[in-house]
Amino acid sequence: MTHPSCSSSLPSASKGGKGEKMRADDQQSIASSTTEAPYELKKPKSHLLNKDAKDQDLNSGPGVRPYGANGDLLDSLSRASSRQDADSIREDGDQPPGASSRLSRALSRSASRSSWNPGPPPDGGLEAWLVVLGAHFVNFNCWGFINSFGVFQPYYVDLLGRPPSDIAWIGSIQTFLVFFIGAFTGRLTDMGYFRTLFYTGVVFMLTGIFTTAQGSQYWHFLLSHGICMGIGYGCLFCPAVAVTSTWFAKKRATAMGMVACSTGTGGLVFPIMVRQLLPTVGFAWTLRTIGFVQMATLLISAFTIKTRVPPRRQGSFLDLSAFKELQYTFYVIGAFFSFLGVFVIFIFVVSYSRDVVGLSYTNALNLMMVLNGAGVPGRLVPNYLADRVGVINMFIIFAGVSGICGLSWMAVKTVSAVYPWTLFFGFFAGGIQSLFPAGASALAPDLRKRGVRIGMVFSCVSIAALTGSPIAGALISAMKGSYLAAQVFVGGSLLIGSGFLIASNIVAGREMGIKGWPKA
Repeated sequence: MTHPSCSSSLPSASKGGKGEKMRADDQQSIASSTTEAPYELKKPKSHLLNKDAKDQDLNSGPGVRPYGANGDLLDSLSRASSRQDADSIREDGDQPPGASSRLSRALSRSASRSSWNPGPPPDGGLEAWLVVLGAHFVNFNCWGFINSFGVFQPYYVDLLGRPPSDIAWIGSIQTFLVFFIGAFTGRLTDMGYFRTLFYTGVVFMLTGIFTTAQGSQYWHFLLSHGICMGIGYGCLFCPAVAVTSTWFAKKRATAMGMVACSTGTGGLVFPIMVRQLLPTVGFAWTLRTIGFVQMATLLISAFTIKTRVPPRRQGSFLDLSAFKELQYTFYVIGAFFSFLGVFVIFIFVVSYSRDVVGLSYTNALNLMMVLNGAGVPGRLVPNYLADRVGVINMFIIFAGVSGICGLSWMAVKTVSAVYPWTLFFGFFAGGIQSLFPAGASALAPDLRKRGVRIGMVFSCVSIAALTGSPIAGALISAMKGSYLAAQVFVGGSLLIGSGFLIASNIVAGREMGIKGWPKA
């Protein structure tokens, strides 16, 4: 039974010569926190009651919701704790000073820690940009080294005497694992295991590169360079992207572009190291030196990347309801076809320039540096523009132009043509790789599910990354060394991907009720 008035709740506390006179606000505070039958106070201590009443007024007064969505829960907890305090006063006649206020503050802190409302992203500040720096070095080592696989493709073909399609599986498995493992590491990041994933990834990555230095047979390189390093990169890349995206809202695409441009810087540094060190110190020490560089840069990442959003322990590793959203589904299909073709160039450009154009292996390595170097502005410029015109809009443009460029590859047969073509394709291919995670992040507005949804896109794209280059290698072998079928495959895949991205944007516009082309 609930008593709305103080007089009905405390019939004996304000009558007679016995007892101590209580102030009206004390009575009202105790009455509002009590839902039990009327009772009598035994020897109340006014200074304790005054203190507890003030604490309650500050923490759970009418209309106050100090903890947002958890306000109702805190009110219930505060009323329960107040009843317990009143019962204790009634039974014992004494109460430790400030016990109720301490309990209320403890309950408030507990509810605050469990709240999924960390506030809006800061969109800047020292701490946020340090996270970008740390993620930049993660991407430097992951995609910078993966996009440099073209320098190893012809070397492994000559060393092992295997066809190009066999060697392409090493780079493709590495890329596949980065994306596929992202489906799981994204969810584990949401659960609060970023640090565990980070250090696990570092161990696998360094183990892979140092054991690759000792390799001599095909299966050695498949296990160390392909699988072991791929697992390490998978544990590093998706969590770093997911954490970075939670620090930004309006500037998210710019921040993601700054992270992604490290693919270009890493793609410049590692081929230069291979070119300079391989003839002088040999293959083993070239790989070990690269391993030491990766170790030093990831040490910076370990100190700068910090999580902002509280962990979400419950939930699955999949959010299949996302595929009920046509915009998300078309985006995944568009990204799949885009990545089916884009990595083929990174793996075969050195081989093509040597086999068709006639460059030496050393000079052909320059093309890998041009390809990755052009990707630095190719990752910054579109992401800067994406904050103004929409991420998916920029993705559509860059995938479409890359597809046209892929088809024009058929006409590139001279030294004077291969360098500008590589520069042009590198710029637009870099945009695809940087816009892709930013677009996936934009399609996951719920911070609690962002890691899961990004990971799901990554896992779908992983199939394309796994099969694209081996398919191109098989086409080259079937055509007896001719790259014509592979070139059509690259251009066609990218154009199909651009088409599905257009469909994703059209659906977004209809859902938002926008006439014309939406900013998505």
